[in-house]
Amino acid sequence: MSGIQMTSNSNSTHNTAMPFKKARVWLFSLLVLAISAYGMWIMFDILNSNGMTPLEYALLALFSITFTWIVTAFCSGCMGFILQLFRIDPLTLKRQKAIKIDEQALSKTRTAVVMPIYNEDTQRVIAGFEVSMRSLIKTGQFAHYDFYLLSDTQNPEIANNELKAWHALSERLGDDVAKQTFYRRREDNKHRKVGNLTDFCERWGSKYEHMIVLDADSIMTGQCMLELTSSMINNPQTGLIQTIPIPVRQDTFFGRFLQFASVLYSPMLATGSAFWQTNQANYWGHNAIIRVEAFIDCCGLPVLEGNAPFGGEILSHDFVEASLLHRAGWDVLLLSDIQGSYEEVPSNILDYAIRDRRWVQGNIQHLGLLPSSGLKMMSKLHFLLGATAYISSLIWLSMLVLSTIDAVTRAMNSNVYFNQAYQLFPTWQIAKTDLINSLLFVTIVLLLLPKLMGIIVTLIHRNKQFGGSFKLILGSIIETVFAIIIAPLMMVFHSYFVVCVFLGKKVTWDAQPRTGRMVPWKEAIGYTLIATLVAIAWGSVAYYYTPTFFWWLSPILVGLILAAPIVRYSSSIGFGVKLRKMGIFICPSEVDNDDTLAALRVHEQEVTLPSDEVANFSIPELPPEHASVMPIQSFKRQGLSKRKRVLNAHQQIKKKLFN
Repeated sequence: MSGIQMTSNSNSTHNTAMPFKKARVWLFSLLVLAISAYGMWIMFDILNSNGMTPLEYALLALFSITFTWIVTAFCSGCMGFILQLFRIDPLTLKRQKAIKIDEQALSKTRTAVVMPIYNEDTQRVIAGFEVSMRSLIKTGQFAHYDFYLLSDTQNPEIANNELKAWHALSERLGDDVAKQTFYRRREDNKHRKVGNLTDFCERWGSKYEHMIVLDADSIMTGQCMLELTSSMINNPQTGLIQTIPIPVRQDTFFGRFLQFASVLYSPMLATGSAFWQTNQANYWGHNAIIRVEAFIDCCGLPVLEGNAPFGGEILSHDFVEASLLHRAGWDVLLLSDIQGSYEEVPSNILDYAIRDRRWVQGNIQHLGLLPSSGLKMMSKLHFLLGATAYISSLIWLSMLVLSTIDAVTRAMNSNVYFNQAYQLFPTWQIAKTDLINSLLFVTIVLLLLPKLMGIIVTLIHRNKQFGGSFKLILGSIIETVFAIIIAPLMMVFHSYFVVCVFLGKKVTWDAQPRTGRMVPWKEAIGYTLIATLVAIAWGSVAYYYTPTFFWWLSPILVGLILAAPIVRYSSSIGFGVKLRKMGIFICPSEVDNDDTLAALRVHEQEVTLPSDEVANFSIPELPPEHASVMPIQSFKRQGLSKRKRVLNAHQQIKKKLFN
């Protein structure tokens, strides 16, 4: 059919054979352990030079955790660098090939494209939903897909807007296309997004072999949908395939910073992850295709026993659903280079931090599943790494505080050479400067080398998509400097969030703000004032007692003292637009002028809501239901075999249908 592109830069999954799966995990693990052990030994030698105190033992323990976390990301990045440099598929370890679209195989399947929404900007949602649909129509394969807008909206005004916008959309699409598009609103949004998708699966899921899950801010090209569906068809043992959602359409400086960093480094890091995770990759909740049969059989989520942070409804459901698929024997794959999968991100530091607050709570909850879940080791590793990504901020902050206490204590006792009564010889303080410098150098390399590797790969393979070598390198330097500047503030935010979670403070999971806005001074100061005051006091104490340590600490203190101006000015739309005109932070989606994204800009302006006097508020007709039941899974036993799991599922369905 015209419109289908028969070639792609995506990873090919035609051959499900993934050689050396266990060897890859061992290779990755040994590298991480070896480098981590080396760093921990250096740190121990530094601290033990004058004898270890309890405070220094605590400091060593905290350092070991955060250093291992850094090493894990570094090793994954190195593997991704090698594979991307030579264009090797991380799954098959063969040369990357195009994903071929088999029209005959597509014609024998049906795929649902579902977009769960909750109190979202109606015009943006409808525009994104429509352009993704129209992109698929252009491929000529739309007949094999149905689109569902699954609303959990509770705001009556927004709900009315959704109805008006839906009827207007149906008129624009015409009768033939509208027959394959559906809008359903749940008045009771029980279990939030999990309940939303469960409701869809139990009512209509059995009509479809696959479902592509989009978020409210997702955009996906028709070609991407076809490649995902073809990959799923070619891999009958695969339960889920995850793409990398690339941030797009940002105007503020902070938004463009995030967008640029993501598209520059994420493909390489994801390629490295796919190499050692092989068929046990993770799920990020959207921009993925799922085998409906596997999802219905395996992914009915229970309410966990106990109170927060480990009990209650499962908040970050995606990691858990991937782990349940693994447990039941289904593969979960990460296609690290597939094109046309997009999302939008918060446009300023405060909105970004608020989104992270929700993720902190969800990821920490996963730790409660580690002891008795019966899940595979790789799934537990996903849980552990996800939680550590946020807890490491609290560990880092604790290390800095303990290091300050240790430095001040040593400074106050630096002239005390006789620590005990009747001591014959003085105790000389030993400072292993060479080891300190070595550890600092190693840490800097671990943090910055993956960025350099990402730039090298991009210069070789995607140079023109970033506006050329000079603009790419200049943008990378600005990105790195700004990432260092905001790191202390993000550390403080995440540390506060982690403490709140462990204290049992709950957070609301509301719609995420995505439009660009200049953060007011009052808001910027309100969120950062305490951190700034503490940083001033912290720096004053350090400078008074140990000026040398103060200068080591100064990069952290500067980022906190200037937190309010950083939040304020990084949210500037004018600054972001000016940099774009200069070619700084330019991204492939802007250089290539993706048709789907270009259409979204037009549709956003054209989508208007009719007045209440002429609007159609009738409830849209839904397709006939094909009832099925998602059995609730247990984390108190080992996973059953696939055959037993399916039999148990059928028994539960019969009980619900006939009793």
